[in-house]
This record gives sequence, structure tokens and C-alpha cells, in this order.
Amino acid sequence: MTTQEILTQAKEAKTALLLAGCERRNTALMKMADALLKPEHSVRILSENAKDLEDAKGTIPDVMLDRLLLTQERIQGMADGIREVAALADPVGKILAEVKRPNGLIIRKTAVPMGVVAIIYESRPNVTSDAAALAIKSGNVCVLRGGKEAWRTCHAIVEAMQIGLEEAGMPRLAVNLIEDTSRVSANELMTAEGYVDLLIPRGGKGLIRSCVEHATVPCIQTGTGICHIYVDNAADLEMAVRIINNAKTSRPSVCNAQEVCLVHEDVAEKFLPMLKQELCKKRAEEGKQPVELRLDSAAASIIEGTPAGEADFDTEFLDYILSVKIVDSVEEAIEHINAHSTGHSEAIITSDEKAAGQFTAAVDSAAVYVNASTRFTDGGVFGLGCEMGISTQKLHARGPMGLAELCTYKYVVSGDGQIRE
Repeated sequence: MTTQEILTQAKEAKTALLLAGCERRNTALMKMADALLKPEHSVRILSENAKDLEDAKGTIPDVMLDRLLLTQERIQGMADGIREVAALADPVGKILAEVKRPNGLIIRKTAVPMGVVAIIYESRPNVTSDAAALAIKSGNVCVLRGGKEAWRTCHAIVEAMQIGLEEAGMPRLAVNLIEDTSRVSANELMTAEGYVDLLIPRGGKGLIRSCVEHATVPCIQTGTGICHIYVDNAADLEMAVRIINNAKTSRPSVCNAQEVCLVHEDVAEKFLPMLKQELCKKRAEEGKQPVELRLDSAAASIIEGTPAGEADFDTEFLDYILSVKIVDSVEEAIEHINAHSTGHSEAIITSDEKAAGQFTAAVDSAAVYVNASTRFTDGGVFGLGCEMGISTQKLHARGPMGLAELCTYKYVVSGDGQIRE
């Protein structure tokens, strides 16, 4: 089926979703979750995933293969995520504001679905179920366009969820997967005026830039995460090592992983050897991949590592690489972050409340942490069930995008015969 044919059918399914009540949408979600776990579907999903993995080996970095890999446990997690979304409060029809005018008119600002939401994403099959769940719960039709490296897996997942939709009496085409994985289909979605009400790209810097620059439909800028952690001169250094170890190594291929470490000059001589011991020497001794530290000249005078190039402080590595820079104050840390960050997630490690307050007020990112890992920037962790993506822009949505961000609003005005004089 061509992309245009899929978009046409998605648009036709929009009214059915708009009229479906919360109970019916929740039933559909539960059926979708059940379908993923049925042996005939889960076995096929894993089989198709094995084919995708085999083809991807050698074409994408090994650290990215983890994003692509599915296991029975991960499929269970996908189903659990759908059920968690079903349990959330219904965002559709919520009265955001209400006013009664002197003439008796009652004006209600009411949350309503966007309509047709298109998502372009890469290498992460679990996005398929997360996006579909959030779309259905919020009364939207979703059009999914996965990457070619995961297409077989995504197709098997979508077919299972479509069976669940049909079992619940909902239109199968409430969830759609684009068959063409070339750039042509991405361009078609970007310019599908009258068919796509919201476009959400989830992927690398190139994909997001392309969507933002070329989309003629409303588009949310998401994802790219050059995340910083600043170790203040009032930091608990053992806490800082523990947090940075988590933020860098727990899952380096995701957008909330740390990419840059800023260290106050007053604690650098003590802290940097501690950091190198944890991220490099200890990991090597444990048979784990050590982190490559890319050091500015000041840091390189304290510990050994790779000299940092100019681009290293503007790169989302998504790998076991960490850029390190020494700064002379919280002000310099803030200045560096606001100059180099992508607006995703940043953290300060400090026991100084004044420094923490200054940092959280001045750092211009979607999520700002005090004494915690950047890895918490996630829809599930934030209580949203799951997420459609992490918005790094400011208008309409910012940070993890859940149900509320998939709704717009309309004004519903009730009267009893009023006319305007």
C-alpha cells in the first residue's frame, strides 16, 4: 500500500476515534496488550526481530543493536506499558478553563484529540507500541514510519495490535505502519497537509533537522540529547561519581544519557581520578567496556585520556564516550551548557542550595536535575505511562510527551438563544 493510500485511510478512521468513548478506547488498549503476548504473535515478533538484528549487524554500531533487540521480557514490558496507559485518566473532554459571560454564554476550553499523529522513528521497536497506545488513549489515529533496520519487527507488532483493535470493535486502521522506508515516505509525511495533524520525529540529529526544516505540517522537535552534568565545588564527590556512572553507562545509546561532564576547578584534582577509576579502570577490570574520556587541556593535566576536539562538546555520542571540561564557577558551567546543550536534560551535583537554585533558574533545558541522574527523563518515570518522545522545544510541548501533549483544544460555547447585537 502506498503512503498516500495509508494516509487517506488514516484520515477516514479519524472520526471513529473522535467518537469512541474512554471505556471503548481502554478496552482496545487492553486487547492490544493481550495480542502482543499471545504465543502466535510474540513468537512471530521475535522471529522477525532476529532477522532484523542479523541484517543490522555490521551496519549500525553494536551499542545501537541493544535498541533494536527484543526479548520475551521486553515484549512483556511493551504490553505492560500499554496497560499502564489504559489506566491513566482520560485526557479527552477535560475542561481546561470555563467562564460564564454576562450575556449567559458558557465558554469551555475543552481538550480534544489532534486527529492523525504521524511518528518517524529509528531502530526502537518498543516505540511502535508506546506511540500506538498513547495515540489510541488520546483519541488519535497514529501513522508509524519506522526505520528499515526494524521494519519486519515493527510490522509484526502492528499486525498484532491491529488484531487487538478489531477484537475491541475499533477500526484496524487506527494504527498504521508505512511500508516504504525510503526518504520519499518521510518527505510525504512531512508535507501531508490535510492528512497529518501532528508530526513527531524520534531519532538522530539528521532526521530531526530534516523534519524541522522541511515539514509543512505541524512538527515537534524532539530527542537529540547532549546532556550535561556539572560537579560543583560543593558536591558530594562519591555521589557525583555514582550519578555520572549511571548517567553515562547504564544505557549510553539513549537520548537522556550523559555526554558532557563539567567539573569545578576547586575539586577537579580530587574528583577526576575518582571518575577515571570508576568509568575506566574499574569497568575494564570487570570485563565491561571502559568509557573513553575526552579531556580539555585543564582536565588532561590531571588525568590521562583522549584530547578533546572542538566538536566533542557538541556531539551526541550515544556510546561509551564522555567529554570532560573544567570550569571556574557555576556561572561558567551555565554559560557552557546554554551554548552547547540541545535543551534536553542537565544536572548539577551540589550541596549548595544557592548554586542549585541559580543552576535550575538559568539552565534553559526541558529537564533540570539537582543531585540526580539525567537518565530519569522518561515518560514512564514521570508518571505519563510512556512517552511519544522528549520535546526539546518550548511551544505546545516540552520534555516527555504524554497524553496531554497529544491533545489540542477547542472552545465549546453553550447558550440559550443569544445573538450578538
